[in-house]
Amino acid sequence: MPAGRRIIRRLLVRRASIRTGLRWKLSAAIALVGALVAIVLSLVVHNAARVSMLDNARDLADERVQIAQRNYELSGRPNFPDIKIDDPALPSALRAKVEAGRRATYVTEQPGGGPDIWAAVPLKDGHVLSLHTGFTDRSTDILTDLDQALLIGSIAVVLGGSALGVLIGGQLSRRLRKAASAANQVAKGEPDVRVREAIGGVVRDETDDLARAVDAMADTLQKRLEAERRVTADIAHELRTPVTGLLTAAELLPPGRPTELVLDRAKAMRTLVEDVLEVARLDGASERAELQDIMLGEFVARRVAAKDAEIGVRVVHESEVTTDPRRLERVLFNLLANAARHGRPPIEVTVEGRVIRVRDHGPGFPEDLLAEGPSRFRTGSKDRAGVGHGLGLTIAAGQARVLGARLTFRNVRPPGAADHIPAEGAVAVLWLPEHAPTNTGSFPMLTD
Repeated sequence: MPAGRRIIRRLLVRRASIRTGLRWKLSAAIALVGALVAIVLSLVVHNAARVSMLDNARDLADERVQIAQRNYELSGRPNFPDIKIDDPALPSALRAKVEAGRRATYVTEQPGGGPDIWAAVPLKDGHVLSLHTGFTDRSTDILTDLDQALLIGSIAVVLGGSALGVLIGGQLSRRLRKAASAANQVAKGEPDVRVREAIGGVVRDETDDLARAVDAMADTLQKRLEAERRVTADIAHELRTPVTGLLTAAELLPPGRPTELVLDRAKAMRTLVEDVLEVARLDGASERAELQDIMLGEFVARRVAAKDAEIGVRVVHESEVTTDPRRLERVLFNLLANAARHGRPPIEVTVEGRVIRVRDHGPGFPEDLLAEGPSRFRTGSKDRAGVGHGLGLTIAAGQARVLGARLTFRNVRPPGAADHIPAEGAVAVLWLPEHAPTNTGSFPMLTD
């Protein structure tokens, strides 16, 4: 039963997340409005035509009963076969008007049939002369033809409105999709992309206003980020000299535990300053890779052995790659340092073709890192990354971008385990490009 409930819940969530295109929404709205307008107009026209025909029929009946009245007064008989004297079927409402000395007409509705038209007039001798006729076949045919024409017209209005909605909605949807695509390119680090130029067109509408607003926002954010990067680089550069002097002065102190503590903190500060400077250079997108041809498996095995001989390296498939060895080593060492600091042994490195995997058996990466990628000065959860400044993975991602590579992060869980089950380890995967990087301005994709 729990498994069945989970399946039903997934289906409901998937059903609730179905997306509907703008063109179809607009088409449905126009079709609905067109159908309502067509129905209302059809009812109004039908009723107006029916009332007009009934008025004409009543006028005709009134004229005939007046002619019959004159004939009766001259010859003593009405001279019309459908004229009756004191008809017992005369409606009571019409009889009351005639008895009051008034000439009148009256319409009755027959169940399942057309209307009946009555006309009556009082005679001088006290009798009542009346005429009873039905709705003519010609009038019925005219109403039927009118209803058919109104139905065909309503269908044409709905179909035409739907087609117009699809046309207008499709054009608007294409402009919005182009704007969204351009905005995504800007979000991925391509500041030269302009949303307004991407959507094109000469018509000014709300889409153009949105595109211009996005472009203005992107320009403002770019300027602010550039200003922050310059400030960060300037501060780190200015700190470099006094930190170096502090480290030199600490090395001159007499040996002892206090001196070791001072040296340790001074070295940590120097490392932090150097990392901040490196992040600032990577943010500036001015770094370029110095390419060489290397055998990836052999390169990783030698570098890892020099770093820590206890870390195992498994080369599944050797491959020759064109990359920057210095930057690749920087990425690899930062991933190993992160695994050693925040994970648990054993740490495993696997090389398969152009892919390098670094796995530990710790509590896994924080959820915000998996969702948003590395962020500077964010140490993550208290289970992992509880110490440090969050610059190691940020630098690794930046160097991977310069290499044209893709760096992804994921946690290892037992097959079919729920999200609340603790992870059995963390895996960082570096995907080197098949060809030498030519465009280093794109950010790495942070997806599983």
